[in-house]
Amino acid sequence: MSKVWSEAKRFIKEEDAIGTVEMILILVVLIGLVIVFRDQLTTLVNGIFQRIATDSAAV
Repeated sequence: MSKVWSEAKRFIKEEDAIGTVEMILILVVLIGLVIVFRDQLTTLVNGIFQRIATDSAAV
């Protein structure tokens, strides 16, 4: 049982964090998506805020 436990600890230590390169790639992809869909996102967010404003005025 102790060998299994030590192997599990070793595996967890190897896989415990996201690398810097992976994090940068994820951020680049997200920023790219925001740039590509900027107009659609702006329209969506404005619509959501307008609905919140009209619904909160009704309360």
